[in-house]
Amino acid sequence: MRTPRLIAVLLCLALLGTAAFAQAPATKPKPATPQTKPAMPIQPGAAALPKVDFEKYILPNGLQVILHVDHKLPMVNVNEWYHVGSGNERMGRTGFAHLFEHMMFQGSEHMKEKFDVILERIGGVNNGSTSEDRTNYWENVPSNYLEEALWIDSDRMGFLLPAMTQERLDNQRDVVKNERRQGEENEPYGKVWPLLSEALYPKGHPYSWPVIGSQEDLTRATR
Repeated sequence: MRTPRLIAVLLCLALLGTAAFAQAPATKPKPATPQTKPAMPIQPGAAALPKVDFEKYILPNGLQVILHVDHKLPMVNVNEWYHVGSGNERMGRTGFAHLFEHMMFQGSEHMKEKFDVILERIGGVNNGSTSEDRTNYWENVPSNYLEEALWIDSDRMGFLLPAMTQERLDNQRDVVKNERRQGEENEPYGKVWPLLSEALYPKGHPYSWPVIGSQEDLTRATR
């Protein structure tokens, strides 16, 4: 503890200041000179942002479309975002948003095969991700297969449930549970992020649990 020494030093400074003030002649203080910090020079081109031309419109079903055209490569990217994530879940049913993301790759009513198989056959790649506030699915395919990529997305958007079977759900539930083991339970410091969420948000807050959910809640997921 350094408090007594600090008090003694402050008292000494106060006494010295009082003595100095008594001996010094009274002088009118000079007005303080305003201190101005020199402005940082702007580097050439630092403020220039790349211009990205795009079109934005809304379809009759409410879907917002953002279209950007770039002819550098004969490839097309379709990136579909849903405004739903683990923040829309509740305690006892965590991890369902991410599990549902997995189910969206297992086929739909008119697309019987898994989407990975269909897209790889035409030279494409695809994946998806889930966060607290959104889920997205994307495909990169040769430009002449744009219609097929849009067809896949539209079919799983409207006709996923008729193709969802208990067998497919059980399979992807085990995949997600293994992802949790691999990324959190068996990885050094893997539990840091769940612990941070629990520490930052009160119990029951939709951000207080990990996006991947708990093993117990995933086990309870049924069709």
